[in-house]
Amino acid sequence: MKLYSTNNADNIVGFQEAVFQSLPKDKGLYMPIELPVMSEDWLNSFENFSFQEIAKDVCYELLKDDFSKEDLDKIVDEVISFPAPLNFLEKDLAVLELFHGPSFAFKDFGARFMSRVMAHFSKKEDQLLDVLVATSGDTGGAVALGFLGVEGTRVTILYPKGKVSPIQELQLTTNGKNIRAIEIDGTFDDCQALVKQAFVDEDLQSQLNLTSANSINIARLIPQSFYYFEAFAHAKREGFDKVSFVVPSGNFGNITAGILAYKMGLKVKHFIAATNANDTVPHFFETNEYQPKPSVQTLSNAMDVGSPSNWVRVMEFFENDVDDLKSKIESFSYSDKETVEAIKQIDEKYNYIACPHTAIAWKAAKEYELKKKDDKELVVFLSTAHPCKFPEVFSEEIRSKISNPDAVKELDENNSQKVAMENNFEELKLWLLDNA
Repeated sequence: MKLYSTNNADNIVGFQEAVFQSLPKDKGLYMPIELPVMSEDWLNSFENFSFQEIAKDVCYELLKDDFSKEDLDKIVDEVISFPAPLNFLEKDLAVLELFHGPSFAFKDFGARFMSRVMAHFSKKEDQLLDVLVATSGDTGGAVALGFLGVEGTRVTILYPKGKVSPIQELQLTTNGKNIRAIEIDGTFDDCQALVKQAFVDEDLQSQLNLTSANSINIARLIPQSFYYFEAFAHAKREGFDKVSFVVPSGNFGNITAGILAYKMGLKVKHFIAATNANDTVPHFFETNEYQPKPSVQTLSNAMDVGSPSNWVRVMEFFENDVDDLKSKIESFSYSDKETVEAIKQIDEKYNYIACPHTAIAWKAAKEYELKKKDDKELVVFLSTAHPCKFPEVFSEEIRSKISNPDAVKELDENNSQKVAMENNFEELKLWLLDNA
């Protein structure tokens, strides 16, 4: 796979360089020069394949110039070791559960894939790889578990003080080994800005082999495309050939992965990006003006992003044609009050407990349904995290119904280790160098 920078189409690199560099020096994002399209024969029959088989076929089409099929199959078998079930709540409304991995969030797919891709390449380089990542909640836990104990890697996670749930913080700070956590006195946007600054700092680049595990890294997005194919395959087995996806969106990596699948031939009817009060993208759809702004804290903290990094990729996929973009995507935003009410309604209507991000997606799905004219269309909303990660969001009645997985119960028994730091790049830089 060859990729170019969104800030300079002449800046072209191979997949390995894009994975390790993560962010081009010109501060753009890497995009594939061209995408393969799955054959019509395959698209007409992939409902007959398992999740692993679907993922292997898609992965091979994307990366066959960079890996042997044997190596890719091995990576996919390790990554797709848990299901992504489609749970029907109504005859034409289903929730895609993406929280059955080790950190109980959808980001397990991307983090596990990335760690194995990096380990594969690192064996040839024989150099310690420093993975630097910012998290608003779920990314950090998935990255920590995805890279925990992976030889030749060291992970540093930046997270905003007081803005992640207690369980999320334990997932970040109790791993030890090659995982380090830094609590930044600021917002997720501040953490993300620090990471981006690190990648363009020549001193750090010369002394550390830095890469990122955020969704700015193309290796995060590829495996997330797999579950869109899997969900569509399930829908086809149920008799649907028209599917729309509602995606809870913060940094917009998840919906970008869906668009990647669409560009590879998946016949998605429509995408709906559901956000919380951080409504930069919904505002763009209303006004055609893209105005990033400081993030605000909400109950759906993994979506607390005021300047979504991946939006430039979304625009790039549609060649910056706003009319074309709007023909395929729309976006809605919801308040914390609406989120809490949605959680209550989902429990009462379906006896189903949704995390706050999932509740926002359901809310957007129901709003989209009011406009939907085709009764044969299945609307799938993505559930991105297990509700156990957000106990403080739920009423006592709903919280009492949540069953914590054993791995969550064990977190309280582990020692928490973190470094407190101001929102200051020079302080971060000095710490990284002193602790190299």
